[in-house]
Amino acid sequence: MPARDEELAFDLETDVVVIGYGAAGAVAAIEAHDAGAEVVILEKMPEPGGLSIVSAGGIRIAFDRDAAVSYLKATCGGRTPDDLLHALADGMMDVPARMRAYAEPSGATVTVTAAPGNYPLPGYEALGYCEISHMPAIEGAAWVHGVRGVRPGCRLFSVLEDNVVRRAIKVHLSAPAERLIHQTGHGVRGVRATIDGRSVAIQARKGVILACGGFENNDTMKANYFQAQPVLVGSFLGNTGDGIAMAQAVGADLWHMWHYHGPYGLRHPDPDYPYGLYLKATPMWTPGRLDAVSDLGVVDAQGKPLPAKTLPKLAWILCDKTGRRFMDEYPPYPGDFGVRPLDLFDAKTQAFPRIPAFLIFDEAGRAMYPMGRSVINGRAEDFYAWSPDNSREIELGIFQRADDVGALASLMGVPEDVLADTIAVWNRDCAQGEDTAFGRRAETMTPLSTPPYYLGQVWPLVINTQGGPVHDCAQRVIDPFGTPIGGLYAAGELGSVFGHLYLSGGNLAECVIGGAVAGRAAATREAAHV
Repeated sequence: MPARDEELAFDLETDVVVIGYGAAGAVAAIEAHDAGAEVVILEKMPEPGGLSIVSAGGIRIAFDRDAAVSYLKATCGGRTPDDLLHALADGMMDVPARMRAYAEPSGATVTVTAAPGNYPLPGYEALGYCEISHMPAIEGAAWVHGVRGVRPGCRLFSVLEDNVVRRAIKVHLSAPAERLIHQTGHGVRGVRATIDGRSVAIQARKGVILACGGFENNDTMKANYFQAQPVLVGSFLGNTGDGIAMAQAVGADLWHMWHYHGPYGLRHPDPDYPYGLYLKATPMWTPGRLDAVSDLGVVDAQGKPLPAKTLPKLAWILCDKTGRRFMDEYPPYPGDFGVRPLDLFDAKTQAFPRIPAFLIFDEAGRAMYPMGRSVINGRAEDFYAWSPDNSREIELGIFQRADDVGALASLMGVPEDVLADTIAVWNRDCAQGEDTAFGRRAETMTPLSTPPYYLGQVWPLVINTQGGPVHDCAQRVIDPFGTPIGGLYAAGELGSVFGHLYLSGGNLAECVIGGAVAGRAAATREAAHV
């Protein structure tokens, strides 16, 4: 039997409870407050910021609303209702004005740039980025909460955090939400959470907003929803699917659970090290924009031709467990498609022949640049400082050294003649300036011809997941029959609209746009019966 109203007992009460204090949670709280609601934010981790604070900081925007709709439809592959994509496109047009309003009290600088979508699909040329390019309060800081140095995402989150502080919105850190308090006929009435070590029931008179991210650090959920195993968590340990479980418990439908955003990456030899390690950051590119862009007619918002993008050398190739290459190691968007070729299960061997895959480079490549990096929002002691010449990583065993191709093949456990042929074909293609197997861009190619050689194992790495509770245009969480669950909203990457291809900066757009919609919708909802 559902509890009667008089049987519900609450320790605290407010109008709106926001669960999660990243960009989505911050925007939701700001907008709910400005719409007249009393707001409380709960964050399970000791520091705020979530994934937003370690992000690249660029919020996807649009210069042409209809073109943006076309691009969103193409990249979502028919997996997301059109009305949600129309709403997102509308919001993408409004982001710069919203961010300027948020930034003005902090004296922060907002920069808007044209930047085509990652794939040459209809409408891709009408997109851009909005970012906080300067935030006076944090410039030069050694740490911003759990992030070493000032990343672009730090500037974005710092501006939003400043808005939360200026409004005196109540924030509880190290305060994990446990369960939603739901009552049949009344919807979600509040949340049970741990605050200062004590389990408390918080009444949310108008609504609860789930802005607590995905499930990249939940091994059970990854095993249930991803084919590839294992998939290493890249940047943040706080996203363990809490919001998904809480939403399921009150009847939410789920979508896009298979879709995650990530590259291939390295594994630290210490089994207790909690993060995967990213490889060198490389610029994204759009197929078709290889030479004179003016010939393609691609222009920015002011009608000026967009410049062609020259990509850096990539020092390595990847091989599977047979010693053969299997992919373009530098796809258009490494953070989206870098991981997908590894997700292959071989019916004959009953194994993943590309997990782990082998990353191979030579002495010239070793000296080219640091091969990897650590990008985390977490404890200072978990930040891994990569050596400038990769020597520390060789000593640790992240990379293994081989004096010749035979020794390299022995380390890999593959036939020497197969590996020798793979390297010979690669070196020939480098000399001719054409990757005949997978079409890797010529300027990124570099031969493997200077012994010794080096070997690393690469694994699927998840930056963030896209799946979660289904929501409507008002960010209301809905059940499998399409009915909104009263008093429950979701924002950000928790139940993202992206169910096919990821749009760089797209989750940040959902944080700002969906967070604002959820905040206003919850604040203006009629209070639940008390």
